Amino acid sequence: MGSKNKLKRFKENETFANVIQPSREEVTSNFSLKGKWNTFFKNDNPIVLELGCGKGEYTIALAEKNPNKNFIGIDIKGARFWRGAKTAIENDMQNVAFIRTQIELVDYIFAENEVDEIWITFPDPQIKYQRTKHRMTNATFLKRYHTILKEGGIMNLKTDSEFMHGYTLGLLHGEGHEILHANHNVYKNEGAPEEVTSTQTFYEKQYLEIGKPITYIRFKLNY
Repeated sequence: MGSKNKLKRFKENETFANVIQPSREEVTSNFSLKGKWNTFFKNDNPIVLELGCGKGEYTIALAEKNPNKNFIGIDIKGARFWRGAKTAIENDMQNVAFIRTQIELVDYIFAENEVDEIWITFPDPQIKYQRTKHRMTNATFLKRYHTILKEGGIMNLKTDSEFMHGYTLGLLHGEGHEILHANHNVYKNEGAPEEVTSTQTFYEKQYLEIGKPITYIRFKLNY
């Protein structure tokens, strides 16, 4: 994407009512919407997050299928989720929002027990050992998610990375979390939820073209 195109998208994001772009200081200093997302959506419907949402494909697809839930995509790259935000506005989807911020600040953005479900879609697996702290399903991140999830809240991980799939399964087993469904190839093995196979992200389609298996884990965090 050219720099001019990126700048155009950044500018357009600033005009979108469904895009929130706080500074890091605003997020960490008693973020105004923490615990008050019902005032943003003007309802008390369940909240579902897509972390590292990219173009927002899952945020949009799930929001279309579930009008009685609120969906929030989070990514640091605003030029990417511009597409999702624009689609939501064009289709008058009132149950969609996007936040431009770092995933590690998620527990500054939401209060305890404020979120019903979390999707992590095709994260960077951060394979090198020294990058473990950046892995979005490491023990530290899981504790952050647990803090904001309601009791019994659901986690979803969809990835093309066999490493990420195996790493996460091992960690979940080791820490005693509840694995509801695990699938090493959702398009060949039966049992994957419909929402896993009916929505494909931009990158997922590229992976499928070269025959990479897509994996999925659905789980609950028990601490």
